[in-house]
Amino acid sequence: MAVWLAGLVLFGVIEAATAGLTVIWFAVGSLAALAVTALGAPLWLQMVVFLTVSLAALAITRPLVQRYVNNKKVPTNADRCLGQTARVTEAIDNSRAKGAVYIDGKTWSARSEGEGLIPVGTPVTVLRMEGVKLIVTPRETDAETE
Repeated sequence: MAVWLAGLVLFGVIEAATAGLTVIWFAVGSLAALAVTALGAPLWLQMVVFLTVSLAALAITRPLVQRYVNNKKVPTNADRCLGQTARVTEAIDNSRAKGAVYIDGKTWSARSEGEGLIPVGTPVTVLRMEGVKLIVTPRETDAETE
């Protein structure tokens, strides 16, 4: 009985000391094993209950925990540039790793989605961010869509 109680306390302390849910399942297993020990179960059954309950708790709750605890995306102010129109301030040339655009009061390094050169003054659409660079494509004008 003392072993399961010590396990419960140890796993509880480890869980409290860590940022995410890491060993809570083993604390639940220890609690279940402690319960069957109090009912007079033999050692082999205590161990089976501990392992079964711990693994079941892990299998049932881990996917939910991963989805809600570890998968939080923190948006930044830079995200609001995506899909917006920017103006090329330095010709974009992927082969020379050069280019810049101006959007939302800031100048960003930029690369084009394709291989072509995009001249200064061209309006472009921001497709995505890769590190500190905006990936852009020339914006379709009304004349091109008619």
